Amino acid sequence: MLDLDFGKVEDLLRLGRMLEERPPKLNGVTVAVALAEELLRVRDRDGVERPLVANEAQRTFEAGRGRQNIVLKARQMGMTTWVAGRFFLRTITAQGVLTVQVAHTREAAEGIFRMVQRFWECLPEQMRKGPLRRSLANVGQMRFPELDSEFRVVSAADESAGRGLTMQNLHCSEVARWPGDAAATLAGLRAALSPRGEMVLESTPNGAYGCFYEEWMRAGLAGPDCSGVVPHFFPWWMEEAYVANSVTNFSEEELGLMQRHTLSAAQIGFRRGLETSYRGLRSQEFAESPESCFKATGECCFDVEAIEQRMTEVYEPTERRRGGSLQIWLPPVPDREYLIAVDTAGGGVDGDFAAVQVIELRGGRQCAELQQRLPVLELAKVAAALGREYGCNMKGGEAWIAVERNNHGSGVLAYLSATEHYTNVWSQGGDAGFLTTAGNKPGMVSRMGALLVETPQIFSSKRLLAECRTFVNHPGSRTGAANGAHDDCLMAMAIAQAARAEWLVSHR
Repeated sequence: MLDLDFGKVEDLLRLGRMLEERPPKLNGVTVAVALAEELLRVRDRDGVERPLVANEAQRTFEAGRGRQNIVLKARQMGMTTWVAGRFFLRTITAQGVLTVQVAHTREAAEGIFRMVQRFWECLPEQMRKGPLRRSLANVGQMRFPELDSEFRVVSAADESAGRGLTMQNLHCSEVARWPGDAAATLAGLRAALSPRGEMVLESTPNGAYGCFYEEWMRAGLAGPDCSGVVPHFFPWWMEEAYVANSVTNFSEEELGLMQRHTLSAAQIGFRRGLETSYRGLRSQEFAESPESCFKATGECCFDVEAIEQRMTEVYEPTERRRGGSLQIWLPPVPDREYLIAVDTAGGGVDGDFAAVQVIELRGGRQCAELQQRLPVLELAKVAAALGREYGCNMKGGEAWIAVERNNHGSGVLAYLSATEHYTNVWSQGGDAGFLTTAGNKPGMVSRMGALLVETPQIFSSKRLLAECRTFVNHPGSRTGAANGAHDDCLMAMAIAQAARAEWLVSHR
């Protein structure tokens, strides 16, 4: 394939430089795809050792990968194998490289390391006895002294994973199933990644909550997020082995799926088998869309089918501000009136998210949404700025601002008055702000449920709709976010729509 002497360090380094160029091609494929097929060996599903020939999902990832990536996928798509192979090639073709793969269990880590061990054992002898001679090769670690490079596989169950290291390649596998405080573990690993390092977060879905779900929501539903994380979604039909006996008499849903994704009767046969074997977990284990594969734990308070349908229809924001935290779909329009709803959600840079919703007063349509961890003073400033931006045609040039006065809301109200000198503040019974109580919350939730069914077109945010999917019934007749999920955007919208309903009564 290449005119290189794999027994020389300098030729390996030349190859490494080619791996980093974009888009390098050899015989129509990237250098990584060509080199993996020539040098690396894996065991297939039948236990047969064969070259690592990239499948459709692996080639698609390779073509679209960035420096930071998050992969949402169906089961057994070969992504762990591909990332392990690609990072192994990067490790053996560069100097001073540390690659770390993090599995969700110790057993999974041992399995990945056995695969990496096979990569090395099947290399040409001149490489294994030359520049890729190992000084250390124990369970989970191999070191190449001539390159001063190292490959490690660890478990997320190890609380010290990644600490004290500086990594150039980081692969986090099955993040949705990491034990303990997965977000803290991931934060520690990210801190150890060099500024120019490459990261891949990868998992099948496991509930609409938790670390991986939040990471995907930040990147997957809104395109690359403010830190440049590239989302990749791979549905089950990208795996050519997922076929069964062909079927006939297709349902409308199956016909629509076949038309949208060019599926065969044999693939639909496989899908029917999944419905029998996995029942309600089919869409989680064998993902078909990013919107439907995350399943909430508990009974959703809203019509899930209506929510998921709307999630397929909404469009991207026309503008993003504050690093993507503030999303805008509809700018202010002359002769229209607006309301800003604020949910402080505990406030602070280390607490829950604060959320702000901007809606049209007459039609209730969502115009803008902010979700960000903010101290109360900064939240008041942002809300006031939005109020003046959308209040250009209203009294005093200010839109209504309805702040939930529970908890830290009183602080936001105080700053709006004293610092921002904002006057058009929503009040109830002579008291500034909107009070959410055990008495009025069920009505607010019911109103949101009705709007999601009757006028779903007024909602534009996938963040909001995703929170609606994970808003469930809890014991004791309580409602709220599923364990590990958030409801900040939802409660801000519920406040907005409740205040709007009051406003409409007084403006008939």
